[in-house]
Amino acid sequence: MLPGILLILLLQLPHFVCCEGSDTCLRRRSTSMRRDGDVVLGISLSLYTFIYYTGFLILKPTKDFATLQPIPNSYPNFLAFLFAVEEINRSPHLLPNTSLGYEFHNLLHSHWRMLESSLVLLTGQDEIPNYTCRTESKAAAVLTGASWANAAQAGILLELYKFPQLTFGSFDPVLRDNGQFPSLYQVAPKDTSLALAMVSLLLHFGWTWVGLVITEGPKGLQFLSDVRAEMDRSSVCVAFVKMILTVYVSYLFNPQQRGFLTGETSPANVVIVYYDTESLNDINYLIGQHLVTWKVWVMNSQWHADMAGRNFVLDSVHGSLVFSNHHEEIPGFNGFVQAATPSKYPEDTFLTLYWFNNFHCSFSDSDCALRDCTPNASLTWLPVNRFDTAMTDEMHNTYSAVYAVAHALHKMLLKQNGGPPGVHLHTQLLLLIKDINLDWGGRGHEGQGGLGEEEIHPFLRRIQFHNPAGDQVTLDAERKPDAVYDIVNFWNFPEGLSLKVKVGEFSTRVSHGRQLSVSEEMIEWATGTAEIPRSVCSESCGPGFRKTPQEGQATCCFDCTPCPEHEIANDTDMEQCVRCPDHQYANTQHSHCLEKSVTFLAYEDPLGKALAATALSLTVLTAGVLGLFVKHRDTPIVKANNRGLSYTLLVSLAFCFLCSLLFIGRPNTATCVLRQTTFGVVFTVAVSTVLAKTVTVVLAFKVTAPGRKVRQLLVSGAPNYIIPICSLIQLTLCGIWMGTNPPFIDTDAHSEHGHIIIVCNKGSLTAFYCVLGYLGSLALGSFTVAFLARNLPDTFNEAKYLTFSMLVFCSVWVTFLPVYHSTQGKAMVAMEVFSILASSAGLLGCIFTPKCYVILLRPDRNSVHGFRDKRHFGEKKPL
Repeated sequence: MLPGILLILLLQLPHFVCCEGSDTCLRRRSTSMRRDGDVVLGISLSLYTFIYYTGFLILKPTKDFATLQPIPNSYPNFLAFLFAVEEINRSPHLLPNTSLGYEFHNLLHSHWRMLESSLVLLTGQDEIPNYTCRTESKAAAVLTGASWANAAQAGILLELYKFPQLTFGSFDPVLRDNGQFPSLYQVAPKDTSLALAMVSLLLHFGWTWVGLVITEGPKGLQFLSDVRAEMDRSSVCVAFVKMILTVYVSYLFNPQQRGFLTGETSPANVVIVYYDTESLNDINYLIGQHLVTWKVWVMNSQWHADMAGRNFVLDSVHGSLVFSNHHEEIPGFNGFVQAATPSKYPEDTFLTLYWFNNFHCSFSDSDCALRDCTPNASLTWLPVNRFDTAMTDEMHNTYSAVYAVAHALHKMLLKQNGGPPGVHLHTQLLLLIKDINLDWGGRGHEGQGGLGEEEIHPFLRRIQFHNPAGDQVTLDAERKPDAVYDIVNFWNFPEGLSLKVKVGEFSTRVSHGRQLSVSEEMIEWATGTAEIPRSVCSESCGPGFRKTPQEGQATCCFDCTPCPEHEIANDTDMEQCVRCPDHQYANTQHSHCLEKSVTFLAYEDPLGKALAATALSLTVLTAGVLGLFVKHRDTPIVKANNRGLSYTLLVSLAFCFLCSLLFIGRPNTATCVLRQTTFGVVFTVAVSTVLAKTVTVVLAFKVTAPGRKVRQLLVSGAPNYIIPICSLIQLTLCGIWMGTNPPFIDTDAHSEHGHIIIVCNKGSLTAFYCVLGYLGSLALGSFTVAFLARNLPDTFNEAKYLTFSMLVFCSVWVTFLPVYHSTQGKAMVAMEVFSILASSAGLLGCIFTPKCYVILLRPDRNSVHGFRDKRHFGEKKPL
């Protein structure tokens, strides 16, 4: 306990610099003030702080105090009160011929002296509160702050007498909602939109990682609930929440609270500070002592200057943004403050004490009067870090509260104008106030016909007017409009120089998109920041990336993950990537969808040119072989194995080469149908012709045996019927295919990046594989028969060539199936064309190349004579 008390005294040392002689003079003066008038208004303010002790620094309830410390932050409220009283007294329209007086009592925030000012106000004496010794007129109403602790104690006492209380602090919904204080009226506008206003400012600057420093108490807890709800709706995250005790001494005896702005706030560059009026000095000290620069403080009321006179180079609140209620300037107030001196208000102990501390005064020994002060001194001379005369919300509310009581009394006076004839309005008002005071005193009276407490409160509840500054004043909480907030930027510089610059405004009375207006170029940010500060947990994910939440962290903490293929993120901080439509594709940055170009296996493509040239070349080659065979049609090598079948095979191979051209070029309905049917039929003709030639070879050797019936089959040309029969079956399969689910034009948007490929969809895959399977079965049958006849002896026996040709044919198409299914787009079409050309070329080369070799290069072997010479030479060689 002892170190804490010593620390209190050390902290207060800069404030009470009075000498011992001055203490003696100050002890003779009362901290209360009273000026008589026809109507008296009471006001209770904390203008002084006392440090009590008994014995050796032991705190206890006592009237002995060690020192008297002024609280300059509260004195401007009293000046606003005094200015309003004098202004009304000069007005010929409001309470004419009636003087307003005032009665001031200091309010101490201590449990044993909280009720002192209220008891003195009610009883007129501060020793025995059980009855009243007051002979003069009591106050018609009292002006107080809006502290819940004050209302819970003093408010209950005043409520016993239905005593009107007007609070000039910020609006407190707790005092309105519980119905415990029906005689209490709040002058300030409603602060229900404060949380929305602050979050709107956060969103405007992109601040999504924000700390909260809030004073404990009902108002603080209500604001915490409101602001967290607004932040959740707007995806703004809370970096930390720090609740600050509102009692000044609690800070001193809670060391862990001293460092609340050092470690935990480092992640967040923006901190919302919400404080009650009574805790302002505590927050001033907590933040001011730690010099937490580089941060943006967003506060709920105008920050009071440091009245201790400390001259920070750039203090902690430099660059702060403050939400204060919008008010018009009070005309004449600055001149009134400039003229306020101890000689003009000798009963004002605070003014005397403050003059003594700031203008080099001394006290005379005889009458304790000020002397030797700075000539023509004025409060306006002092820098704002010693005395700030700028209008605050509380000063405006105090000014409006005085006018509210005056207007209520004036309306009561007008209502009583119908009283006894010949009674002057002034006298009528005095009788009215006397009646009210009798009722508040609890004594009652009869026969006066005046108004009691049951009548004055309806006037206060219904009062609605505009004060001389032009601000609308309404005491009824249900009719109060939401506050319009000015956003003020604080510029604090050395030697107490300070500027408060309005940089924006927020109002819920306009449309949603226009509620907030901010002039960014006018804002002076904290030291070291030339641009708008950033306060985010994670840097924004740019286009092409999506947010991935970090496990166990707030929603504002995330990683940036690139968008997958075919998906984009065209904005910052997107939750999900968006898939491009089929006709579009994602660019390399995955930030935009681009239109796909239409493509197909065209003749202009290098691959299309190569395949088309190959097909035409092989067709010409086939035609050349056919012409060669026609020219040498009477030679043994052409006549062997059925000359007609050779012609048929060559013609069908030529069509096989040509049908591949149907697969090249822009597909249409006709080509899609023709390419599959033509392919199936001409290949069936070719393969069935090979089968017929193979059967012919086998039958030819069987005929050499006498008595065989197969001779008639061979002579009658039975093998030639294999071709139409096999072709008819294939035509039937193709007819069924075309009749059920024929091929059609389709698009492939996924095979090639950035392209839409026009392809022919085969329609029925089952029919396609039936056609292909039937063709494969014919090829396998031809291969089997040719393989069995490969060793039959004969010079012109082409069974070996047929075997090898069918082996190549089957190998090509067996390889085609897996490759075909593993490719897409143009590659699939090219693979099909290549298989057609390769298999057809295999048949052409394996069957006809040996015969062309004999015809062109070995004509001596293309005759019966040459055949016999070769055979004779072959028989004699072993001898």
